Amino acid sequence: MDVQGWLETVPAVSVYILVAAVIGVESLGIPLPGEIVLVAAALLASQNGDIDPVVLGICASAGAVVGDSIGFAIGRKGGRPLLAWLGTKFPKHFSESNIGVAERSFKKWGMWAVFFGRFIALLRIFAGPLAGVLKMPYWKFLVANMLGGVVWAGGTTAIIYSVGKVAEAWLSRFSWLGLVLAVLIGAGSMLFVRRRAKRAEAEREAEAEEPKESVTAGE
Repeated sequence: MDVQGWLETVPAVSVYILVAAVIGVESLGIPLPGEIVLVAAALLASQNGDIDPVVLGICASAGAVVGDSIGFAIGRKGGRPLLAWLGTKFPKHFSESNIGVAERSFKKWGMWAVFFGRFIALLRIFAGPLAGVLKMPYWKFLVANMLGGVVWAGGTTAIIYSVGKVAEAWLSRFSWLGLVLAVLIGAGSMLFVRRRAKRAEAEREAEAEEPKESVTAGE
């Protein structure tokens, strides 16, 4: 049974709680499929009148903000040993190379890294704990965290819900053609947001490497 199929078997309240919990735990630094669960729940909301997309978006946003904040507190207290421990548990995500890239991004861009990190799976896991490890001022982290969490969770819910509604309406008129077009619109929107976020991340990494190259040339 897929995620959406499983969500269909539980009450609406349980869907809200599950979405908030999975996204929250993912934001703590534990690799979980938060985005997949959110997309499945938003699509289900477009087909099931019992699930309110507004409540779903609020729960997803709350899970993202609260989870990141707890991750920040844990990172601030646990420091480097925390990253080392996470590396032993999740070597694929918390490898030295991944930590290095994320750390350079956070040191140079701070709040922007937290905001855009919400749209990138790997940085979404890193954001809270790493910001705490690097002693980012909490008010800066909170502002970027809240904006990123609301835009990502609320935006994803709105887009997928709208796509589902369009698909359902068009299917009754144009059969599978409506579904294909609706899916393409939704996929295009998500890819656009992700591409912009990844491009911004690549530019930040390139700028972070420039000082090193200048020093090497000078020597």
